[in-house]
Amino acid sequence: MTNQLSKAILAAGPAPVQVTKNVLLVLFIIKLLRLSYRSLVFRGVGGSVRYVLWLISKSFVSTLRALPSPAAGMINAEIEKTLASMEKSLAPPPKAGEPGPYLVLPDAPLSHAALRAELERYKAMGSIDYKKGQISGAVYHGGDELSALITEAYSLFSSTNPLHPDVFPGVRKMEAEIVQMVVRMFHGEPDGCGALTSGGTESILMACKAYREIARVERGVTEPEMVVPETIHAAFDKAAHYFGIKIVKIPLGDDFRVRLDLVKRAITKNTIMVAGSAPNFPHGIIDDLQGLSQLAVAHKIPMHVDCCLGSFLMAFIEEAGFEVPPFDFRLPGVTSMSVDTHKYGFAPKGSSVIMYRDKAYRKHQYFVEPNWTGGIYASPSIAGSRPGALIAGCWATMMSMGRLGYLDATKKIVGTAREIAQRIRDEVPVLEVIGNPLVSVVAFRASRTAPSHLNVLAVNDAMSQRGWNLNALQYPAAVHIACTLLTVGKVDQFITDLKDAVEAVLQHPEQFYERVRCHVRHGRCGPRSVDCQRYCCRVP
Repeated sequence: MTNQLSKAILAAGPAPVQVTKNVLLVLFIIKLLRLSYRSLVFRGVGGSVRYVLWLISKSFVSTLRALPSPAAGMINAEIEKTLASMEKSLAPPPKAGEPGPYLVLPDAPLSHAALRAELERYKAMGSIDYKKGQISGAVYHGGDELSALITEAYSLFSSTNPLHPDVFPGVRKMEAEIVQMVVRMFHGEPDGCGALTSGGTESILMACKAYREIARVERGVTEPEMVVPETIHAAFDKAAHYFGIKIVKIPLGDDFRVRLDLVKRAITKNTIMVAGSAPNFPHGIIDDLQGLSQLAVAHKIPMHVDCCLGSFLMAFIEEAGFEVPPFDFRLPGVTSMSVDTHKYGFAPKGSSVIMYRDKAYRKHQYFVEPNWTGGIYASPSIAGSRPGALIAGCWATMMSMGRLGYLDATKKIVGTAREIAQRIRDEVPVLEVIGNPLVSVVAFRASRTAPSHLNVLAVNDAMSQRGWNLNALQYPAAVHIACTLLTVGKVDQFITDLKDAVEAVLQHPEQFYERVRCHVRHGRCGPRSVDCQRYCCRVP
């Protein structure tokens, strides 16, 4: 690089401006070549070409929408129509005769009777009854007895805050017990440790933050990178955005698992961690974690396993009689795991556990400010104050379920998911199950032999008309169902409705595009981030 700069300076002659221009040009070319080389290394020629074409098409659509043209007007009008429909469904206006919306604090307090009536009205908003078992994920238990227990625990500890362990030592004790129970479920070592967080996203953020700090302190890394599968949870993108980490996403193989050969190529001196899922959210596929572990050990870098969705199902899946590849701390390369207690742990929403192989990793997630005028400030995670009531609810849930309760739930839920996957393969040939789902999520798309006008997102719309609330996916366009205890016993109904939905779309495709009007071929819909920001700003 020194020789290149020297040549640029000599070629410029005495003019300082020209020297500066040439130097900047050389630096730009070097950076462009580095980026191109890395793209070719782990995307290959074909993948790099497709990626460039995608960037060009995205830029074209953005430019087209920005220009004062009839096409831009049509596109923006269509998007506004869809956003308005979403806003109406997610933030419905009050009906005739109903009070609200409450945008200003009332002068006089509402009576308890009036408040209870309003709470019941808000609870009744929407048309989906989760107890019917037609919702993908979202509500993971739904049992009245357990809900009553959680409510009681919440009431007892509603004023507690683990930020003050000297005032609420019982909450601190419950938190420590939760972490240790979960560490042991996933075969953590005696020195295994962790922390309770507000959810899977925060657990993932904490791991990424810890590894960034370790790389900075121990290796002097100032341009940190993480190497992850394309299907990794979006919380890793959030962590990259928050903490200044470059996220390097690796394509999948034909089995919809991350390609290890490309992971190996993508690892550099700036790599602070690798990660995989058990299973991933989109397709319910468990990555080749054994292979990732071997790479992590060989390159002496930390490895995180995102088990937020797999949750306690993964902890008990082998004991329940189902075969799965290795995924937890039994793999030597695994240094941290994220597990959501509020999913298949059935705890109240707002609780997850981040686990580390030992305390040497965990200490880097902490924040401590010893010189604040208010005294020493320290917190183990992003939040300062935290609701002790959620910790109590989580602890009570785990103690109430016990090993046998979770084992029974695992048998039912995983068995249901595997039955759904097999029956789609056997009975709905125009749909293709994506990969080999082994846990609770089953994703499907239009098969290669399906009629060209069969849009799986339209099938999702048709399923919605039959009372189902499933998850729409993209890259490729697909739909998935995350099975819960409420799904158990609903397999026959699901398959029957799915067959009917497919037939309805094949017969009358034009009737099912209201909710998929933004999607174009292959499930892509242009510059989504701008539209999402516009929508978020519209909803108070």
